[in-house]
Amino acid sequence: MTTGTPGPQQIDTSKAHPARVYDWLLGGKDNYPVDEAVAEKLPAEARDAARQNREFMHRAAAWLAGQGIDQFLDIGTGIPTEPNLHQIVQRLTPAAKVVYTDNDPIVLRHAEALLVSRPEGATDYIQADVRRPREILEHARGVLDFERPIALSLIALMHFIPDDQDPYGIVSDLLAALPPGSHLVLSHAASDLYPELAEQVTAEYAKGGIRLGFRTRPEVDRFFDGLDLVDPGLVTAPEWFKGTPSPSPEGSGIYAGVARVR
Repeated sequence: MTTGTPGPQQIDTSKAHPARVYDWLLGGKDNYPVDEAVAEKLPAEARDAARQNREFMHRAAAWLAGQGIDQFLDIGTGIPTEPNLHQIVQRLTPAAKVVYTDNDPIVLRHAEALLVSRPEGATDYIQADVRRPREILEHARGVLDFERPIALSLIALMHFIPDDQDPYGIVSDLLAALPPGSHLVLSHAASDLYPELAEQVTAEYAKGGIRLGFRTRPEVDRFFDGLDLVDPGLVTAPEWFKGTPSPSPEGSGIYAGVARVR
């Protein structure tokens, strides 16, 4: 089942947007010169980080679906890149329901790709900003059953929310709406693994008008306060895997973890 009715939205091509820079890093074509100008100045490791984020999402979503989780709220969806989250989980659980959210109108333009659900399940899309969590939750309640476990996916999103925008309060508000047995899936750029690279990336994004808030491991771990981290805990993105072969070892400036709501 497909829900939602995307309408026309104006795309601002005068300034870079994280979703479109990320699309460029993944080799996509749905970006503009202003986004490419930022992405091209990033170190080569930025492409690795984008790929590692995506691969972590694939593994975590598949594991959760295998554990019986059949409802997903994915905030900061980004431009569709197959396989998308609903394609991964519906392979294992055809009746799974997925609500996608992003604040870039270009993602809305491609929402049809995100809304091609298996007949047994459902997908939906809302253009909204994570800094307005109540708006997202209100919409999601029209598709998801908040009396049953939900997986909240925040992939490479919260490092775009600096400390003065209350990132911990935002995540806390989202988690407070979820019932026990739900899960948080989160990846986040590190400031302490490769400090010089982190400073370079932050500076280049800032030139494009995008503020970043890379964080240390303890600061990322704080997003999981009050939750039960799933093994292997908070690790780098390539180190997180369950029920699959171990990914090839490689350096990473991305922390990743999955935790259960009590």
